[in-house]
Amino acid sequence: MSELSTEVPAQSAKPTIFFDGVSSRRRQVALTLGDALEILEEGATPVRWAYADIRRADSPPGILRLACASAPPLARLEIRDALLASDVTARCMRLDEHQTSRRGVAKIVGWSMAAAVSIVCVVLFGVPLAADRLAPLVPKPIERRIGDAAEVQVKTIFGRSECQDGAGKAAFVKLVNRLRDAAGLDDDSMTAGVLPTPVPNAFALPGGKVFVLKGLLDKAENADEIAGILAHELGHLKRYDNMRGLIYNGGTSFLIGLLFGDVTGSSAVIFASRSVVEASYSREAETAADTFAIEIMHKLGRSPKPAAELMFRITGKEGGGLTSILASHPLTEDRLARMTKEDRPASGPPLLTDAEWQALKGICGSGKV
Repeated sequence: MSELSTEVPAQSAKPTIFFDGVSSRRRQVALTLGDALEILEEGATPVRWAYADIRRADSPPGILRLACASAPPLARLEIRDALLASDVTARCMRLDEHQTSRRGVAKIVGWSMAAAVSIVCVVLFGVPLAADRLAPLVPKPIERRIGDAAEVQVKTIFGRSECQDGAGKAAFVKLVNRLRDAAGLDDDSMTAGVLPTPVPNAFALPGGKVFVLKGLLDKAENADEIAGILAHELGHLKRYDNMRGLIYNGGTSFLIGLLFGDVTGSSAVIFASRSVVEASYSREAETAADTFAIEIMHKLGRSPKPAAELMFRITGKEGGGLTSILASHPLTEDRLARMTKEDRPASGPPLLTDAEWQALKGICGSGKV
């Protein structure tokens, strides 16, 4: 070791280049290998690098590029002579200490896996939890704006104008008002309409918008069947299931939109295309909406069973392979069994007269399909 500590002027057949880390000037230097590495430039003060502070830096083949922990971060020494490079590296015992070891690689892999698991947990648990907590807290004006944007998408798909036959419209308003009063909703919290499409379905949008599609009226045999379906959709509104689904499907992009007020663009499209067209609520949400519908129909003195019979008639046993949107609602047979158990003799007046029911069936007119 005493031989290494002797100052030796280093001879080099190729130029050694130094960048001091302060300026971009390229300096041709000589080296002295003593108790420290001295970098000598003619007419300049020598620069000393302690061997313990010298680290290898990335470099192309044929060049040993060095940095120093005690020098400016951008300082670099480039040695092109292989023999000189060998002499220098023999003195730098910590040359590669900063390189990633196997243990370091294992640590990086471990943290990467932990990050991946965290992302999965956020998707599976964090976003649904946020949706459950945030849905009831969305301000009504924002919810209505989302509903307005979603309505544009829905009417583009199912018909741009609502059915407006006078007698049919009056019958529909009467039916909706009776359900709304029984549900304890005020006039401003819900609006309803019929869209002229043969698809048999009904759905609720954020902001209290409920739509029945003409195909559902065509399949229905009495007002109680339509009333039970509408009561089911009111249950989704009452529980904020549509907002919850929008937050869940929109994920973090929608949550950011809530923070910054941009919630009527892509998020509304997400809701219209996924939550409405697919009509996919969770099983728990569907069960809760059914419970709400049962309570409302009992409050009106009517049976909830006809609504389940209508759904079963449309979907058939276990969906029957039909392409109806209602086929995506889970366990129609179980619903029918449950609502059959809740069947009671009618104790309240009919929701609509026979004439009103026929008017409702024709609300879209014979020429509108």
